[in-house]
Amino acid sequence: MSEPIALPRYVHVNLSTSEVQALAISEEYFRLYVGGKALAARLLYDLLPAGTHPLAPEAVAIVNTGPLNGTGAPSSSRFNMSFKNVLTGGIASTNCGGSFGFTLRKAGYDGIVITGAAAEPVYIEIIDGAITIKDARDLWGLGIEEARKSFCKGFASFLIGPSGENLVHYAGVASGDRIAGRCGGGAVFGSKNLKGLVASGKQPVPVYNKEKFKKFIGKWVHFLQGHPMTGESMPRYGSAGIVSKANASLALPTHNFKSGFFAQADAISGETLTETRLEENKGCVSCPIRCERRVRSSHGVIKGPEYETLGLFGANIENSDLDAIIEINRICDELGLDTISCAGTLAFAMELQENGGEDFGLRFGDSQSVIDALPKIAIRDGKYSELANGTKWLSEKYGGTEYAIHAKGLELASYEPRRSVGMGLGYATSNRGGCHLGGGYTSLLESINVLTMSPTSPRAKVQWTVLTQNALDAVSSLGCCLFSALTFIPKPLYKIGPAHGVTRAINKILLNSGPVIGLMVKHPGFEKFNTMLLFPHAEAGKQATGLPLNTGSFFTLGERCYNLERMFNLREGLTGADDSLPKRLTETPQDPNDPTTVVPLDVMLPAYYKLRGWDEKGIPSAKKLSKLKVEV
Repeated sequence: MSEPIALPRYVHVNLSTSEVQALAISEEYFRLYVGGKALAARLLYDLLPAGTHPLAPEAVAIVNTGPLNGTGAPSSSRFNMSFKNVLTGGIASTNCGGSFGFTLRKAGYDGIVITGAAAEPVYIEIIDGAITIKDARDLWGLGIEEARKSFCKGFASFLIGPSGENLVHYAGVASGDRIAGRCGGGAVFGSKNLKGLVASGKQPVPVYNKEKFKKFIGKWVHFLQGHPMTGESMPRYGSAGIVSKANASLALPTHNFKSGFFAQADAISGETLTETRLEENKGCVSCPIRCERRVRSSHGVIKGPEYETLGLFGANIENSDLDAIIEINRICDELGLDTISCAGTLAFAMELQENGGEDFGLRFGDSQSVIDALPKIAIRDGKYSELANGTKWLSEKYGGTEYAIHAKGLELASYEPRRSVGMGLGYATSNRGGCHLGGGYTSLLESINVLTMSPTSPRAKVQWTVLTQNALDAVSSLGCCLFSALTFIPKPLYKIGPAHGVTRAINKILLNSGPVIGLMVKHPGFEKFNTMLLFPHAEAGKQATGLPLNTGSFFTLGERCYNLERMFNLREGLTGADDSLPKRLTETPQDPNDPTTVVPLDVMLPAYYKLRGWDEKGIPSAKKLSKLKVEV
């Protein structure tokens, strides 16, 4: 057996003073939080003074990796950025692929904690353990691709565009063609006069048991490649393949979430994208899934839009022009705009005008007005500066809160929750706001996959939401892509299809599985096993770190992260009253003839709080925090 690996290596960079100091991570923190978003949440809670404004110099930004980054584990390029959420005032963790996380570890660090603000634009350079703060005045104002070309080949970058520089509240930070888009991380960098980070290095990435790890990774890659979702559907269509599935199940947001069906959905589907625009598949470092689309456009072969962009800049603004969506996606990527929040904000502005309210020159079905608006939003040009503040801000100024589609201030992803009520519960309770991933992504079991466990029924949805929220937080903490978890649905179901009697029977079983799943949530200590069929990440993490990870402790890691993030939000003023959705989704049936087509939050929330061990106001009990060893 190999010797235990060293503790994660972190560094604190103070941009106000230009000081660079090692930041010790205790063995206790490593064992409890491991890495990624869980360890970042712990550090953010400890280091950020309560009540600090997200864009103040004192604000803390953490860019960190998980222990599987750079090890060769499949789909392990995902790294994390955590900070105070610009849109919600609570916690933010935003996840990104590309090559930066891998390269940061090769450069000698697991995480960078950034405080202060530089007097002039700078970037942070990390080369084989050496960190230098460098002048970025010649990069300021450049788009992300243009700025990236300024660095030598072999450097990985994590950069903001003009939207981050101008403090757009939903600006992101890009690693190559991938973007950590959600919650305004780009604005946090911009407020610090930080163009970004670049890294290069050749240092070895530690693995605890190299022989067992390598053998297990080979099996895991084979398993992913042999699964219909990760070996066939995702490589063929990418996440764009969800468009047709969501539309068929009435879960594709259309006309600012007025409905879930878009008559022209086929024109913007993954199938159409593949058949008419696809040039090649690509993917992140060490990923066998290869879900990235490289598509033909007027600008040559570029990264294609993913499902969220197709759904929200397509159906949700009544736009069936696929080429326009490809161009909108390119512009957003270059400017550093989160396509989810940006599209949600523009859809709200369109409906605001449609209802006789403020007119920003945006109309449903008019993609050119969107293309024209994006650069103006990024530089906060005149009236467009208001659009840069997001949906919640606009609705508080101009009205329309009942159709302002956000949770806690973060715009919802492209899943209509009235046809996926577990996803609705997840949106409402997600620590970072209207996030499908932080919400547990239960739409995979309800509306967009081979299983459809009664999408409008609340039965068993509380238990599945809690389980998947915990699990996905654990996956992110290890440094893996959440698509690597798509294999938890058995592959034989894909062969027989959703209409088969066996599949329908399993849907009924799942709808009655609440008590069993509830026991799994309450007593993870009994799950002292690892299996390829549930979450292989636990075994990979065990062999990479030497920590005693099994399925149960994996779920506990996610639960610990979820509760700590909840405590951060409570400390910053968010309460159970913020676990809400707009009235359009909770009071207006999607189908006027079917009163069950709403999100029954009033039914699900009390049960959710109880299962999590929180009180009736959504506050984690002292007993729960003690059990999880969460100190606040």
